[in-house]
This record gives sequence, C-alpha cells and structure tokens, in this order.
Amino acid sequence: MVSEQIKKIPLLVLGDFAWDVLIRTNTELLSGGDTFGEVLLAPGGSAANVAVWASRCGLQTSFIGKIGRDRFGQLAKENLEWEKVDSHLIETDMHRTASVAVWIDQTGQRSMVSGQGADFNLFPSELPIEIIKSAQHLHLTAWSFFTDPPRAAATRAAKIAKAQNATISFDPGSFQLIKQRGKDKFVKIMTDLKIDIVFPNLQEGQILSGETEPEAIVKKLNKIFPDTVIALKLESKGALILANNQITNVSPGAETIIDATGAGDSFAGAYLGHFLKKKNHIDAAKYAVKISAWVVNKIGARPHDDKQLIKILKM
Repeated sequence: MVSEQIKKIPLLVLGDFAWDVLIRTNTELLSGGDTFGEVLLAPGGSAANVAVWASRCGLQTSFIGKIGRDRFGQLAKENLEWEKVDSHLIETDMHRTASVAVWIDQTGQRSMVSGQGADFNLFPSELPIEIIKSAQHLHLTAWSFFTDPPRAAATRAAKIAKAQNATISFDPGSFQLIKQRGKDKFVKIMTDLKIDIVFPNLQEGQILSGETEPEAIVKKLNKIFPDTVIALKLESKGALILANNQITNVSPGAETIIDATGAGDSFAGAYLGHFLKKKNHIDAAKYAVKISAWVVNKIGARPHDDKQLIKILKM
C-alpha cells in the first residue's frame, strides 16, 4: 500500500461521480401528456467522465470522489475498475451516491437537474493526502466549487498539489451557476487555484470575459489568467487554443449532434490524456476535438467504443 501511495500519478481527477438518468425524445415534450423516447441509466459525473476519457486515451489516471454505501456506489466502483481508473473513493452511510436527470431534446441539446448526493459532501479531513501529493497533474471541475462542501476539500487538494509542483487544470462549467455565484467571485476562485489549463465552453467564456466572440474571449481570459493555457470549446465549430502567446483555431470534428451530454468532459479528458504524454497543446486539442465529435453522435457521456473510436484512440 505504501509503495502505491508514493508512486507518481500522471493525472489525478477530484470531484463528482454520478449516475445519469438520460431521457431522449425525438419530439417536444407534451405538457401533461405521454411521449415515447429513450430512457437510459449511464455512469457520469463531470470529474469522473474526464478521468474515464483520459484513461481510455491511454493515460494512467486516478480519481478521488465520494459515494454512498449503496448499490449505486458499488456499481460506481465496478465501473471505474472496468474503465481502468485507479479510484480512491470515500464511502458514507449519510448520503446516497449522486444521480442526475438529463433530458436530451430533439436537437441534441441537454438540460440537467443535479441531485446533491455524496459527491457534494466531501470534506477536507477525508482527502487521501498522500495520493494528492503523488499527483503530477490535478484536474478539478467547477462542480466542486459552487457549494461548500465540497469547495474546502477541492481547494485544499489544489494547495497540496501545487506545493508538490503539480500542474492544475480546471473546467468552469456551468455558465448558469457562474451567474448565480457571481463572475467576480468565481474569477477569484480560479485565480487562487493558480490554474495551468482551463477548459471553458463558449457561454462560460463569454460570462468570465465579458466578450462575445471567441478570439476576443481567449485574449481577455489571457489577461485575467496570464499564465494559463486557454482551451475554448466551441462544440460543432471545434476549439480555439491560446498557448505560448499564440492563438490557434482547431477545426471541428463533427457537424451533427445527437446528444451533447459529456462533450466537454470528453474533450478535457482526451486533451489531458494526450497532452500529459506528448506535451503539445495544439496536437492535444486536435485529438480532443475528434474524440468529442464521436461522443456527441452517441448517447451518454461515455458510450461504449466501436471501430471508429478505436481508430481515433490509436492516433
């Protein structure tokens, strides 16, 4: 056990594991009526999704999260083991394993209702300190910062990792919760974390920067976070990357969207999975765009692989 703790971890992700209840219809919902569609239970949680995609992309990845001591918690452990993610899960009898209701409309866009389960009740005293000290890179998501707990735990993890010279990446989703918390407060959180890579989508970038156009957004974010690589996710339009004082437009990988659930998580996971091995931001973004383009044309955040995905993963 000691030897496992002192072994360096290329990527450590801290945050939420949740089960997604996916509901997809081909027509608009009938108020007060019945509609046929698809209903699917699938593993999710923004942080866990990133960890899984980094692992699928061939990077040794570890995950810290909190689950209920229930059947869904047991399934979470089995799922991460199956995905070859080294999990360090805190279990509790006080809260159930998290679940999220995800409605996917006929255009492929999703709306979510997130229950605050065990994942939202992670405390600093529960953190596996030696595991965090072993991380070479720590990834955090905004879901760990919108409420406290788990904000104090995530903040402490970031400080521990930075003290060991680890790098940190951050996904600031969602834009609605940034509005509710207040942009200035959220920017301060991000500044205090000393982030090395940030993965906003267009709406999050617009709120954080006060700009509307992608290039203006990354330039403004670069002024706010001068030492941070900006990877702006543009969905069907690809991505815009600001790294080494240069802006690069990465071409889109897909023109169609069946389900946008987990698109940003797959981008971040694939980006980190590639970059932490190859150390090239532009190549990592091109790779991540291909992965996320495959994901949005499937159902769920972590669809089972097929020949097309296997081919992409070998790139």
